[in-house]
Amino acid sequence: MFSGFVVSLIALPLGLGLALASEAPPISGIIAAVVGGVVVAILGGSNVTIAGPGNGLVIVLLGAITTLGEGDLYQGYLFTLAAIVVSGILMLLLGFLKMGRLADFFPASAIEGMLAAIGLGILAKQFHIMIGNNGASGSIVGLLGGIPNGIFSLFQNVETSILVAAAVGILSLLIMIFYSKIRNPYFQLIPAPMWILILSVGFSYVCTWTNVPYPMDSKFLVNIPDNVMTNLAFPDFSKILQTEFILAVFAITLIASIESLLSIKAVDKLDPQNRRSNVNRDLKALGLATSLSGLLGGLNVVTVIARSSVNVNNGATNRSANFFHAFFLVVFVLLFQEQLRKIPLAALAAILVYTGYKLATPKTFVKVAKIGKEQIVIFLVTLLTTLFTNLITGISAGILITFLIHILINKSFSLFLSHLTKPNVLLFKEQDGGNYYVSVKHFCSFLNFYRLKNNLDIIPENENVVLDFSLCSFVDHTVMDGLENYTETFAKKGGSIEIIGLDKHGADSTHPFAIRKIIPLAKLNPIERYFTKRQDLLKTTAGEFQWAYEPQKSTKTKFLRNFVFFHTRQIPYLYNSLKAEDKKIKVFDVEFTEGAFIAREVVKTTIMYVHLEAKIPVFTLDKEGLLDFLYGLAGFKNITLDNHPDFNRRFFLSGENPGEIQSVFTQDLILFLESNPYYHIESNGEALLILKKERLLSVQEIKAMIYFGKQLSQIVQDPAPVL
Repeated sequence: MFSGFVVSLIALPLGLGLALASEAPPISGIIAAVVGGVVVAILGGSNVTIAGPGNGLVIVLLGAITTLGEGDLYQGYLFTLAAIVVSGILMLLLGFLKMGRLADFFPASAIEGMLAAIGLGILAKQFHIMIGNNGASGSIVGLLGGIPNGIFSLFQNVETSILVAAAVGILSLLIMIFYSKIRNPYFQLIPAPMWILILSVGFSYVCTWTNVPYPMDSKFLVNIPDNVMTNLAFPDFSKILQTEFILAVFAITLIASIESLLSIKAVDKLDPQNRRSNVNRDLKALGLATSLSGLLGGLNVVTVIARSSVNVNNGATNRSANFFHAFFLVVFVLLFQEQLRKIPLAALAAILVYTGYKLATPKTFVKVAKIGKEQIVIFLVTLLTTLFTNLITGISAGILITFLIHILINKSFSLFLSHLTKPNVLLFKEQDGGNYYVSVKHFCSFLNFYRLKNNLDIIPENENVVLDFSLCSFVDHTVMDGLENYTETFAKKGGSIEIIGLDKHGADSTHPFAIRKIIPLAKLNPIERYFTKRQDLLKTTAGEFQWAYEPQKSTKTKFLRNFVFFHTRQIPYLYNSLKAEDKKIKVFDVEFTEGAFIAREVVKTTIMYVHLEAKIPVFTLDKEGLLDFLYGLAGFKNITLDNHPDFNRRFFLSGENPGEIQSVFTQDLILFLESNPYYHIESNGEALLILKKERLLSVQEIKAMIYFGKQLSQIVQDPAPVL
């Protein structure tokens, strides 16, 4: 209840402001917040989100009202209400069709560009209202270009109402900017937007008490009907078959869905109980709420990130906060109508100017540019196209330019065309260690990221996951960014996701979410221009053991050919080497091809090499039956150990000199092997080769292998007497 009350203090001015920014009656924003709060609280699939009018729809609704109204803004508002009702029905259908993954099909940088364009659109219109110029109109670019002239003309204006409105607007903006810098806990109990309302309404009462005429005309104040309940507007469906109406419906549905899905995803990361929302159920609830809101004269209902984060920060744990936020809004509107009419439009505009700036802050440009040069191109194309046309054209241009850039980076159209419809994700749970292993082939981008997400969603979040991209030629920024969300979610629940197989992929920037593209094998330059997260962890691991770490390729692989395992395999190079100080123990990634009689398949794996002080017999130890054929060709025979039937049943021990080999396998060694996970172990007489799986290992698995190998070599080189 407390959290709902605090959120309502923010929702009240924002609801009024967003409606005014859309050229709709102020009360329509409150209607959307009330209907959304009640319906989504009862039927929604999220836990701590807040529903109401959203920033992203301001320029869409503004465009719909001005276009459909053809000069008559109120009639345009009635037509737009009809579009909102139809949009809600479409969102409801999206929920039933389980299209909650809709947001995954949009490139991350294109969405950033779209949000920045929305921010500039809000700022362009509201800045003029903030400085008392309520009549400013035109395109977004024109309004932005007119800001300097608007400021200059302010100093030449002598009309008291305009000057006072401008002063209120500028002071309100300063409150929004410096609110967070005031550390007084009592002051922080009231959100910045509510302070603006309290001070601006309080100013009117000061004028009344001091008998000073109020210095602003009614046209500079919020206009609310005398009786809200009897003055509701109702939609006009007479343009339902016209092209402009249909385009408005699709634009509203698209932006509402994207804004809601992105907000739900972001709020799930804030949930103190680490729950995951049912996005399809939420879409149904938002669709129903949107249609009901439109029927009652309200704006769209979406999930809003800012109010949701305030909700979490004030201790909300379930959907009841959403309901109470709606309840308190009804109380405010019914009991404080007179006070709401004293709110200056410039004060609400200042709140929206700050909101628009936060969406299009220069930090956003810098952040996107750091990810990669291609990302800033995608961002700017989406941003500029949206500013000069509309949101649908803008996001479409962002998708198209992203796809074209991916083709240019890979110098291949066939990579995407031939593999787009093919299954490219393999998921299974490994028996040894119990990790979930996920392998991705061909490419992974915004076009097919949903497949990987569908598989990750199946895995319980308290489990450990190894995500292997070694068979993937190309991974885009949208995927890298999305996986970070999964990594954080799993970590909160006690699980983990470790990404492997990207160490051979190139990147154009140091950013962890940069595009990754595999480097041709012929190049012997350093494997990657910048470290992956796995390489950073390998370097840290080497430091923990006081070992050296060498990430670059090395073609010195002859020492591996003495092992039977590599007799028929070609090893072009090894990389990511961890070496003990005396260089007698090494752990490294290696890439090899199977022999011609088996398959010409490229295999990437992690191997441990231990050089021994003294010679021991040549032998191999593996799971029973796993490599019998290979070692049978080498002349090795299965060796049984007396009095150890369990060991004989579980392992395949082979070699040329059974007697010498049996002397090595002491009681201590047998107990050690039986009490540890399976490893393929091979001796060439002078060194041990240890292999866990025929895949790259995660850093956790590498640490376990190092501990295993060090103990194994110690037991083998210092055997206890045979019992």
